[in-house]
Amino acid sequence: MKTLLVTGGAGFIGSALVRHLVAETDWTVVNLDKLTYAGNLDSLPGLLEHPRHRFERVDICDAVGVRRVLREHRPRAILHLAAESHVDRSIDGPAAFVRTNVVGTQVLLEAAREYWSELDGEARRDFRFHHVSTDEVYGDLGEEGFFTEETPYAPSSPYSASKAASDHLVRAWHRTYGLPVLVSNCSNNYGPYQFPEKLIPLMILNARAGKPLPVYGEGDQVRDWLHVEDHVRALLRVLRAGRVGETYNIGGHNERTNLEVVERICAILDQRLPQGAPHARLIRHVADRPGHDRRYAIDAGKIQRELGWKPKETFESGLAKTVEWYLENEEWCRRVLDGSYRGERLGAIR
Repeated sequence: MKTLLVTGGAGFIGSALVRHLVAETDWTVVNLDKLTYAGNLDSLPGLLEHPRHRFERVDICDAVGVRRVLREHRPRAILHLAAESHVDRSIDGPAAFVRTNVVGTQVLLEAAREYWSELDGEARRDFRFHHVSTDEVYGDLGEEGFFTEETPYAPSSPYSASKAASDHLVRAWHRTYGLPVLVSNCSNNYGPYQFPEKLIPLMILNARAGKPLPVYGEGDQVRDWLHVEDHVRALLRVLRAGRVGETYNIGGHNERTNLEVVERICAILDQRLPQGAPHARLIRHVADRPGHDRRYAIDAGKIQRELGWKPKETFESGLAKTVEWYLENEEWCRRVLDGSYRGERLGAIR
C-alpha cells in the first residue's frame, strides 16, 4: 500500500482527486490543505474518518509544517494542486497569488528535495513530484491553432503569471537538483464541488435564484472545457506512467464561447425548472475583465499518444451532470457561501 500526498485536497480539483483515490485505489491519501475560502471539508463527504484518508491543515508556505507532514507520512509521491486559482481575485489582490503559488511552491519543492534526498532504493527511484498547472500560462492563443507542450509562456493575469513562475521553479528543481518532477497543464475544469465564483456554478446558482447572469463583454471568449473527473483520471495516468521531467497538456476537446456555455446552462435549466423559463432572459453583458484572453485551446495529443488517456465526457454529457449536481446539492452550496463570497463581481479595476 502506497501513500500519496495531495496538496490542496479540499479544493475543487484536489477534492475530486482525493475522492477518486479513496474510492478507486488502495492508496493512502494524505490531504494537505490550508482551508482558505475555496477549500472546504464538505467536499470530502464521509472521508474524514476513512482509514485511508489523513487530513493535515497546513499552509504550503509553512516550511516546518510541510517538512513534518513529509517526515511523518512518508509519501511515495506528491501531487501539488494547492494554489490560488481565480483570475478575478488575482486582479483584486495579486499578493496572495504570489505568496501561495510562487513562494508556496518553492517551499514545497525544497521540502520535497530534502525528503527525496534521504530516500533510498525503490522509494527513491519511484518518488515523483507532480505539479498541476493551467493552460493560462500560455496566454492568448488567437483565432487558430492549439497550445502544445512547446508553446512559449505569455501569461496575461497575475494568476497566470504566478502559475507560470511556479512551473518554471518546478522545472528548475528538476534540472538543478535532479528532483523527479512531472508537470501537467490543464484547460478549464468544471463539475461537482466547484466554488461558485467560477463561471459554470455561478451561472447555475444565479439562474436558479432568478439573479442576473453576468457575461463579460460579448461573451465571445473561447475556452476548452474539461470535466474534473476526466482531469483526475489524466493526473493519475501521468503520475503512474509519465516520463520524468516531461510536461503533459490535458484538455477536454470541448471549445465553447462563454456565451454558448451560459446559453446551454439556461437551456438545461429551462427543462429542469420550467417555472423560471426562459432563463436566458437573465443574461446581462457587463464590462470585460482587464487583460481578458480571447481563446484557450489545448492539443492533448501527447498524453493520448504516450499514455493512452482521452476524456470520457463530452461537454454536453458533463454539463448536464454538473447542472443536476448543483440542483441536488443546495445544502453544500449554502454552506460554502458562508459570507466570504456572495456572487459579487470580482476583478474590476476600481
